[in-house]
Amino acid sequence: MREIVAAPDAPTSPLYSQAVKAGAHVYVSGTVGVDVTTGALAGPTIKDQTRQALANCEAVLRAAGATLEDVVEVGILLRNPGDFAEMNDEYAVWFPRRPPSRYVAKLGVELPGVLVSIRLTAFIG
Repeated sequence: MREIVAAPDAPTSPLYSQAVKAGAHVYVSGTVGVDVTTGALAGPTIKDQTRQALANCEAVLRAAGATLEDVVEVGILLRNPGDFAEMNDEYAVWFPRRPPSRYVAKLGVELPGVLVSIRLTAFIG
């Protein structure tokens, strides 16, 4: 069974679902650091955008009935690989214990001002 997840407190697009819940799995689409209250990026730094992107992911997870503790895999795309250490500092705040598996790669598509995109997979079975 496939269910589309929609969270009003996270960025949306008519081109993709924020997440899809399939059985006990939740697949959260790549999410950037846009603050939905302003419609603008949360800030100019990698930490600002990582924090907001993870908050957006958390909102989508919550709409699917999951939490960050249910996350089993994280994919992070960075515009600038040199931002890895600062992104990692913020990431560690969100996953302080028993972190999920993770990959980090270079963001292939240049989006104006976007420094990071984060996607998640959660298991709630």
